[in-house]
Amino acid sequence: MNIPNTLTVLRIFFVPLLVALLVEDARVYALGGVRLTNTQLALLIFLAAAFTDLLDGYLARRWNQITTVGMLLDPIADKLLVSAALIALVQQQRIAGWMAIVIVGREFAVSGLRSIAGETGLVISASELGKTKMIFQVVAIGLLMAALDWPHLQLYATVCLWGVVIVAFVSAVDYFRRFWSVLDLKIKERRRLEVLEMERQRVAQRAAERRQQRVRD
Repeated sequence: MNIPNTLTVLRIFFVPLLVALLVEDARVYALGGVRLTNTQLALLIFLAAAFTDLLDGYLARRWNQITTVGMLLDPIADKLLVSAALIALVQQQRIAGWMAIVIVGREFAVSGLRSIAGETGLVISASELGKTKMIFQVVAIGLLMAALDWPHLQLYATVCLWGVVIVAFVSAVDYFRRFWSVLDLKIKERRRLEVLEMERQRVAQRAAERRQQRVRD
């Protein structure tokens, strides 16, 4: 397993540790002489995991180590990380449940859409809106975690979370629009080829009938 894929797998292993730290009762850990609360440690783990998301893609492209396994695992790791953090924050009553449902639902809806597109031979690349959403998500979730220990950050976290919800909705609409647009072109192209094939068969059949007529004459 190459280094980019190892970072992706490591991000998946971060998920249960992140949830465990967020949902447990308040505790303080001493790490190398530094005292951190469980929420502060969870924040560091989340930011480290988010950083690996940037690093593994960069390294895979730079070292030409893009693999099928990496392409499959990377979006799964991203969705697990974000979904787990949001669900844990709902448990801590830091965000409304419907907000988490909108964000997580969007992730799985778009993933399903891209899977359907892939089966039909279509490729829907990540849009700028999708990349913006990911940045908003990391900032919003990071601020929400920080607000568990520093409540004065809650307002900023809430504003960022609303930004995530809005961008998630808009980007989902954009993905569906692009999907139907490309699918429509694909269907039209397929019908055009079918019509051409039918016309070719008719021409061939007529030519065969003329040859048979000449033979009989």
